[in-house]
Amino acid sequence: MTDLDLSTPPAASERTWTTPDVFWPSLSAATTRLDPPLGVLHLPALRHNAHDMLRRAAAPGRAPKAIRVASKSVRVRSVMDAVLALPGYAGVLAYTLPEALWLAEGDAEHPPIEDVVVGYPTADRAAIARLAASPELAARVTLMVDSVAHLDFIDAVVPPAQRETIRLCLELDASWLAPVLGHVGVFRSPLYSAGSVRTVAEEIVRRPGFALVGMMAYEAQIAGQGDNPPGKPAWGATLRWVQKNSREELLSRRREAVAAVRGLADLEFVNGGGTGSIEFTASDESVTEVAAGSGLFGGHLFDTYRSFHPAPAASFALSVVRRPNAETAVLLGGGWIASGPPGPDRLPKVEWPTGVSMVAREMAGEVQTPLTGAAAALMRIGDRVWLRHTKSGELSEHLDGFQLIDTVDGRARVVGVAPTYRGDGRVFL
Repeated sequence: MTDLDLSTPPAASERTWTTPDVFWPSLSAATTRLDPPLGVLHLPALRHNAHDMLRRAAAPGRAPKAIRVASKSVRVRSVMDAVLALPGYAGVLAYTLPEALWLAEGDAEHPPIEDVVVGYPTADRAAIARLAASPELAARVTLMVDSVAHLDFIDAVVPPAQRETIRLCLELDASWLAPVLGHVGVFRSPLYSAGSVRTVAEEIVRRPGFALVGMMAYEAQIAGQGDNPPGKPAWGATLRWVQKNSREELLSRRREAVAAVRGLADLEFVNGGGTGSIEFTASDESVTEVAAGSGLFGGHLFDTYRSFHPAPAASFALSVVRRPNAETAVLLGGGWIASGPPGPDRLPKVEWPTGVSMVAREMAGEVQTPLTGAAAALMRIGDRVWLRHTKSGELSEHLDGFQLIDTVDGRARVVGVAPTYRGDGRVFL
């Protein structure tokens, strides 16, 4: 491992990802002594993405909003530490309570993260008991709730009189209840109106052992849906119409809900958004911070957005291991699939060499991925193919670590290895 310094944006000469026939061969050359499967983090591209996200969080005419790092989309502790060292990033949005406790505790190699919000409600009794027994952890970790049932569950695990005060964040449903289309977004919180949020907030404030310190509203239908799908102009126009109307509806409803809760509790933060909606979320005066993580690694999901284009900081290489016929080359592995509705857009994208595609009847599989096309006919056993993930996060679940690629004496070289959660022996979900 090497210490990561992301403080300086890349020089123009380091932005080789803008020239694919230079960028991808340079990764092959830098890792030629390493055997696939392997993943790389191109540090100039990572620096670019980290700074570009800060630029996007600075809404015109307003103070920049802090970015809370969504750990689910990174799962590399050293990268999170390096990003949090940049002014403008503050805190982590974790995906499980055991993960949050691990981040907040710190260890010999990583300092404790002082502000960790668990992005999803928890029913992990052992983890709740650990949190409740530690003054340090209880001061650093905030749990997500959206119902009185969550309060009852925590009280049943550790009664108020026997625990530290539990910090809570109350989640508002940010989906859009559209005419004709119905529910547009993801099924998260049942709290949709300002009145429903206030009702639960009143119960939190009334009950001992809890402190209401934050609110969250994640607009997945805006942040996680590219508005320019390739080859689908009509669908793209529909998505843009949906997102425009959803933004207008959410702005007023979120402001009303936040105001209702602020009348009861002194909120430390109001969180919203994701990588795909940084500009919109940062423009909402009721929001104090934006959550984002996927944009750091730059998965190909974001190739379908019109407003921004992250660099391909993370990618992975697989080897050709068989030639079943003259037109087909088969990779070992490849089924590193993103979450969401099953479909081609959840599959890894073959980036290099060009002129190959997955076989429609097989696509990316757990143990093999056949490729066809003009370039496939020229491939030999042991040749290397570079792919990109869809959303970020899935790579870290398949790799012990990322090879860190930086520019040294004008060339791309491996300068270290960054262990993933898996490489650190941690599997949370």
